[in-house]
Amino acid sequence: MPKPLLICVVGATAIGKTALAIKIANAFSTEILSADSRQFFKEMAIGTAVPSTEELSQAKHHFIQNISVVDTYTVGDFERDALAKLDSIFQKKNIAVLVGGSGLYVDAVVKGLDNFPKVDPKIRIELNKDLEQFGITSLQEKLKEVDFESFKTIDIHNPRRVIRALELFIETGKQYSYFLNENKVARPFNTLYIGINAPRETIYDRINKRVDIMIEEGLVDEAKGLLKYRELNALQTVGYRELFQHFDGEITLEEAISEIKKNTRRFAKRQGTWFRKNETINWFDFDADFLIIEGFIKTKSAL
Repeated sequence: MPKPLLICVVGATAIGKTALAIKIANAFSTEILSADSRQFFKEMAIGTAVPSTEELSQAKHHFIQNISVVDTYTVGDFERDALAKLDSIFQKKNIAVLVGGSGLYVDAVVKGLDNFPKVDPKIRIELNKDLEQFGITSLQEKLKEVDFESFKTIDIHNPRRVIRALELFIETGKQYSYFLNENKVARPFNTLYIGINAPRETIYDRINKRVDIMIEEGLVDEAKGLLKYRELNALQTVGYRELFQHFDGEITLEEAISEIKKNTRRFAKRQGTWFRKNETINWFDFDADFLIIEGFIKTKSAL
């Protein structure tokens, strides 16, 4: 029997991945797994642009608002849970859809997690002291100097991500990318990547419009309700960090909104850098006729 097929829909934020994933799921009568690491959280619906009630009703979704911001949920937990869910789906269907812009989470399901060495806890303690004393900018500059590839691809505004890359370099003298698992682990399914692309101006325009919609839908009040959780990893997220600064009186609301748009555009650029490294992605224009994409998938899945 041929292996079942996992179709991975990837691309930058706000480019239309959810809509395409739903079309694919409906075309093949199957289900969708979300690999957006922030859409997992129940309390962050607006700021993470979770699929609407209407979209969720069009196809069965998994890993959407399934945990709380106070829960500890790692990429390893997601890998385990996603593989279990796929096993369940593949008992009934021969195709499933994985969608998301969190490249690390997509890779965890398809390739398996990377094997990182243990790091002396003292290194992280010292880096956290630097963070507290000198701010995130100081750590960003260190990372840019010793590991420019990570500086370009990770969320450099997330102190935990920056510290993780730095501590690996300090411990081993090797860059973060050295430890990435380039060899796929054996999975009981085949994988087909469908990427959505658009001119940079189009992506940025869609991002700006999405942020405006988030504000209209109540992102400010949502962020206020999460203020007490601001130190948790889940809240180290574009859209919330900037509003927390506004609540602290550091910037105006208008400035916060402008920063959200700017930082989301930067995030989209990093997503592009991550996915462009994957030469197996089949890229389509964001406004491509779906019949073309459906026909391509059928052709590839038959091979």
